[in-house]
Amino acid sequence: MTAIYTEKALEEAIERHLLDHCWTKGDPNTFDRERALFPATFLQFVEESQPQEYGKLIGFFGDKTSEELIKRLVQVLERDGMLKVIRKGFDIYGVPIKVAFFQPASGLNPDTIARYEQNMLTVTRQVHYSVKNEKSLDMVLALNGLPVATVELKNHYTGQTVEHAKKQYKQDRDPRELLFQFKKRSLVHFAVDPDEVWMTTQLAGADTFFLPFNKGLNNGAGNPPSDGFRTAYLWEDVWQKDSFMELLQKFLHLQVEEKVKNGQKTTSETMIFPRYHQRDAVLQILSDVLGKGPGHNYLIQHSAGSGKTNTIAWLAHRLSNLHGEDDKPIFDGVIVITDRVVLDRQLQDAIYDFDHVQGVVKQIDKNSKQLKSALENKEAKVIITTLQKFGVISKQVADLSHKNFAIIVDEAHSSQSGKAADAVKEVLSAGSLEEAEHIQREHDAKAKDMEDSIVEELSKRGPQKNLSYFAFTATPKSKTLEMFGRRPAPGEPPQPFHLYSMRQAIEENFILDVLRNYTTYKSYYKLAKAIEDDPTLEEKPAKKAIARFASLHPHNVSQKTEIMVEHFRNVTRHKISGRAKAMVVTSSRLHALRYKHAFDEYIKRKGYTDVETLVAFSGTVIDHEQPYTEAEINKFGEKELPEKFDSDEYQVLIVANKYQTGFDQPLLHTMYVDKKLAGIQAVQTLSRLNRTRRGKTDTFVLDFANTADEIREAFQPYYEATNLGDETDLNLIFDLKSRLESHQVIWKDDVEAFCEGFYAGKDPSVLHKYTDTAVERFKALPDEEQEVFRSTLSTFVRIYSFVTQIAPFQSVGMHKFYTYGRMLSRKLPLRGRIALDLDDEVAMQYYRLQETSNGNISLVRETPGVVDGITEAGTGANARKSAALSSIIEVLNKSFGTDFSEADRLFFDQVEADILRDQDIAKAARSNTMENFKYAFEDVFLTKVIDRVGMNDKLFAKLMDDSAFQDTVKSWIMSSVYQKLSNHESDSRYSIGE
Repeated sequence: MTAIYTEKALEEAIERHLLDHCWTKGDPNTFDRERALFPATFLQFVEESQPQEYGKLIGFFGDKTSEELIKRLVQVLERDGMLKVIRKGFDIYGVPIKVAFFQPASGLNPDTIARYEQNMLTVTRQVHYSVKNEKSLDMVLALNGLPVATVELKNHYTGQTVEHAKKQYKQDRDPRELLFQFKKRSLVHFAVDPDEVWMTTQLAGADTFFLPFNKGLNNGAGNPPSDGFRTAYLWEDVWQKDSFMELLQKFLHLQVEEKVKNGQKTTSETMIFPRYHQRDAVLQILSDVLGKGPGHNYLIQHSAGSGKTNTIAWLAHRLSNLHGEDDKPIFDGVIVITDRVVLDRQLQDAIYDFDHVQGVVKQIDKNSKQLKSALENKEAKVIITTLQKFGVISKQVADLSHKNFAIIVDEAHSSQSGKAADAVKEVLSAGSLEEAEHIQREHDAKAKDMEDSIVEELSKRGPQKNLSYFAFTATPKSKTLEMFGRRPAPGEPPQPFHLYSMRQAIEENFILDVLRNYTTYKSYYKLAKAIEDDPTLEEKPAKKAIARFASLHPHNVSQKTEIMVEHFRNVTRHKISGRAKAMVVTSSRLHALRYKHAFDEYIKRKGYTDVETLVAFSGTVIDHEQPYTEAEINKFGEKELPEKFDSDEYQVLIVANKYQTGFDQPLLHTMYVDKKLAGIQAVQTLSRLNRTRRGKTDTFVLDFANTADEIREAFQPYYEATNLGDETDLNLIFDLKSRLESHQVIWKDDVEAFCEGFYAGKDPSVLHKYTDTAVERFKALPDEEQEVFRSTLSTFVRIYSFVTQIAPFQSVGMHKFYTYGRMLSRKLPLRGRIALDLDDEVAMQYYRLQETSNGNISLVRETPGVVDGITEAGTGANARKSAALSSIIEVLNKSFGTDFSEADRLFFDQVEADILRDQDIAKAARSNTMENFKYAFEDVFLTKVIDRVGMNDKLFAKLMDDSAFQDTVKSWIMSSVYQKLSNHESDSRYSIGE
């Protein structure tokens, strides 16, 4: 019988569920390794579902029909790829062969529905896939004999997690194997354990990039507890037959991107598989529309990094084909309002990929007559137009009251409209920087962005029964929530229909936390000055420049320029493999112009050749009676700037009210802020840094104009976090159990139920059912208390195990507690750690500096946020000379290959101090030779070590597991203790009877 805590048990549980729900069991021996197919299943599907076509093939090929059919299948898979072949099928000698039948949008054709039921979904375990070796996959999911998904499973109780599965795909699954070749066979690869799911659509060795496919927990990463496995939704919902087929038919998409960089055109292909929140948002919206019909509003609050472009494409396509119970379309048309240039082409490509029909998408870019014609004559199912045309659109669709429309509004606040925006394009002729800033603030105060205009327009017209609005935004204003949000109950504040929070996006590593290394100049100066004044630090080129100015004049551009350039050269330019860029956010167009001149002059004066700047502002600025425009200064057109800045030629972009929203440049690492920011403007501006890319592990903000409290207040509504607590001391085995129980994480009823299931050995899900609830209670603890609990539980498990090695333990209750605790310890989430690039010495030095000297802004949603200020640097950790380690540490590290440090020496010091205080030991030392003294010492040594176990888990484990290591430490401390006590050293710390 399979042990229920093993990986195989999880495999069996998944298979058992699938076999009970329309899947069939595959035979691994029927997998053709050379062709990476299940040929017999495919042939059976064609023969049963398309008898006439198969009969024609027999007429052509006779007894070689099967061989020729498989041969042709392999050819088209090589030519077109798996996804296209599944959707379109192929021809052989003019005979059309379908590879799969998909569910129709309506139920008008019963033959199509009958054919859909003939699909054969198979789950096959332990598939040996290679002609070169006997490596096997845990699971292969196939459609009509064609492998479309692979699965690697892991289980905490065998000491492995989803991270091991991901590592296995990266290191042990050769992407050159036909089953793993991009597009040609498996379309997606799942790494799964009982808690988390990750997936990738392309294996590329160490460069394989996995995405989380988790539901989220309390608006953060992870999955909620369930009545069994947390990840059961994967096989119970996502792999359910209709859902699985829907993914293949309506979600997976081969995205082709063409880019021109440095004069060279490149094409890249990406297989898009929806992340969980994308699929969930689309399906929840469709379900709600089917239930309620048109005339309702939907707010989809998805953070930056959530993949809104693809979510909008999927939603637009699905809404355009959505049929009600009467099998009639619910909407006569779908209108997508966006300023995303890429969305038009992307939507057209994606929808053609789904339906293989051209002309489904039409862009309206001329006038209202063109729009009216498209709406009335049904020229296209999906119409794309710009935000500026919203007023015209809302009037025309309202006039067509006999037709129903779905209107998708994308990031409504990303562009400005109205007189205030036009004013920014006017000629600015201010006499001073102070005056220019005042003018800009007046413009900002009057500015009405498109989000305001949309809400205002809809408020005038009121609800329209024929119109459904779907608003996508990362940072909704209160008015937008009022207009598009849903109230859970009367009197309660409106909520988004679907939420993917900033917190979850950060925790899932889709975006970076831009507040982690946020620094005001005041704190930055203290830090820099402390480093400068420390005589133990190594000299660095131009180091002193960063702390020259204790205070800055608000409009002293030259001072700030020097600070920014030197910081960029010393820190930023070394980031992202030497390609990092920075943005300077200025208070006005005149500020931007003068910063551009100041940067260029300072760079030239210093002779720097590794920093080039660009400037971005609208209209014309007059300074000292000389007119300037962005294009004239940069020496190329405004539209060329994003592409130019993306090249390696330019590093710093100086902006005034441009590129602060909707600008995606993953190489942006640092932002220098010299402008008062508030509310959504602060969130949008700083969020320009949050895009991820390979080699980008952090960001940096140096703010000359705002306080940490102001920035925290701006970000607060879009983020959630937990508070910190205090540490607790640890004790020995019964005390440890008592201490663990005091945290109220482990409940007695759970322990009993768990052990009953564990020893019965029948249902593996009970192991997760009764530990998952404890994991959630653990997560609810403050961070510091989590660390105490984790350390205490680890210590308890280790000591209990150690004690039972010496003598059988008779307490049944204690042993049950230990059994439960041992399994729970393997399920507790790992502590977060920021990965360091150890090969980049500059990055290492700066990281250490930040860890000891910088702060981060902590955000909490439901409780008042706490701002952790920047702490003053002491000696500066980036060049701190390590204190001389004691001899014992040196000996251990040299002899046993360990890496113990000065901090670890404290453990030995405390153990030694405890022994020195023991009266019996003191007497034995004074009355015995060293040879005889060791018998008394050995009796006490282990007891004193166990007394101190909670102080250092790593050292304790090494002492318990490695007898040679223990003997070395014991001998060393015994010699030291004997010398001190036999010589009657007078030291109050060790006085007898203390």
